[in-house]
Amino acid sequence: MKAKKTYAVFGLGRYGTAVAKELVENGMEVIAVDTDERIVNDAAAYLPVCKCADVTDAEVISRLGIGSIDTVIVCMASNLEASVMAVTLCKEAGVKNVIAKCANEMQQKILLRVGADQVVFPENESGIRLAKNLLSSGFIDMISLSRDVSMVEIDVKDEWCGKNLIELNLRRKYGFNIVAIKKGEKVMWFCRNCGHVEIGEEAPKVCPVCKHPKAYFQIRATNY
Repeated sequence: MKAKKTYAVFGLGRYGTAVAKELVENGMEVIAVDTDERIVNDAAAYLPVCKCADVTDAEVISRLGIGSIDTVIVCMASNLEASVMAVTLCKEAGVKNVIAKCANEMQQKILLRVGADQVVFPENESGIRLAKNLLSSGFIDMISLSRDVSMVEIDVKDEWCGKNLIELNLRRKYGFNIVAIKKGEKVMWFCRNCGHVEIGEEAPKVCPVCKHPKAYFQIRATNY
């Protein structure tokens, strides 16, 4: 039997609470953490595991066993310093997937630089929607391109095979538009920070030149 994925949510404001509740309601194991004891006590009514702790403290991260968590969602956009520290400590602890909430594009750049694997804008990514993305078996990656636009990569579902886009009507069913279909062939990727070019089926996890994460790569258009 496949083990359940584990999640930790740092910061139980409106956004963090929505993420944690949706994950718990779908049977996931979730550790919810906030520094406000009153908020933690209130959240304990609907979140099985709530801790009042300071996640900017390396000893707390170790004591909570965060290094063994599959995905950590940092929901403290109002405190950039705390978000940066939490992301840094989670990556140092060995967490493979760290998602951070940000308030603006400058925060997005900073959080990506310190190691966040994904950064989301609350204005265009509700907590429930993020949780549903994490729960989706076909979810691969998401990049917030701006406050209004995000690009999501997903696996093709079995029931989509053999149907054209008109028959699938994905925009009405799921609320997104198909902008590209990847069939496994190699493409040219370039880093939006330094311009470095890589050729492959997927973008590299980290730019070998400027060390920026995968989110900075995009497919390079080629004219024929």
